[in-house]
Amino acid sequence: MQRALAGFLLAGAIAFVARTVRVLSLGGAIAALLVGTAAAIAGWTWATVLIVFFVTSSALSHFKRATREARIGGIVEKGNERDAVQVLANGGVFAAGALLAAATGASVWAAGALGALAAATADTWATEVGTVAGGSPRSIISFKPLPAGTSGGVTVQGTLASVAGAAFIAGLGYFVGLGSTAAAVFIGGVLGSLADSLMGGTVQERRWCDGCSEATERRTHYCGGATRVVGGVPGARNDFVNVVCTVVGAGVAA
Repeated sequence: MQRALAGFLLAGAIAFVARTVRVLSLGGAIAALLVGTAAAIAGWTWATVLIVFFVTSSALSHFKRATREARIGGIVEKGNERDAVQVLANGGVFAAGALLAAATGASVWAAGALGALAAATADTWATEVGTVAGGSPRSIISFKPLPAGTSGGVTVQGTLASVAGAAFIAGLGYFVGLGSTAAAVFIGGVLGSLADSLMGGTVQERRWCDGCSEATERRTHYCGGATRVVGGVPGARNDFVNVVCTVVGAGVAA
């Protein structure tokens, strides 16, 4: 109970700062409070890993933020402030796995939790680096050129960042002694991120703004006009794809 209270206060302080600097929306801050508290209940080591993930990912998001916004602002579904669904999509599987690992002592749950976070990190780093590093993204399905920010698009720089993100969490988990195999976590992270790209290029709904003649993920384009579905599965949005990413990462690592 003491650790839960301390974790709640620590997570609350971090969420407050993140909300103040507009990294999280109000709903995102509340969701981060819940995920952070759950990680602290599992143990301070789990909370530390989560904090490192959050800080590094947020730092990358702020790096060349204006450049990223100019390149992909009209395409991506959501802005720079992560909302509650985004936070839970990226951290929910990790938090559940960490709690199960702490309750059972089974290494399979530890590997699953870290695999989920490695996949989320790999996907986040790939997106943040790939959209500002230059180069023309290509579809992971057809290899045809795509506008920057389009789901299912990959670049060499983004792919390297994805591998680095998975390796970072795998190494961190091993270093702090969370009882999992670094190789399993790394493979889970890479394959989870790969699943994200494949789902983004096939299942995720693709939309079109007739007024601007531009592809987008937004239901309301930045011009104010409503968009229409032109591909993928209607209703399958980026948050759903992110959940699949973390589930695949967790399952493969476990």
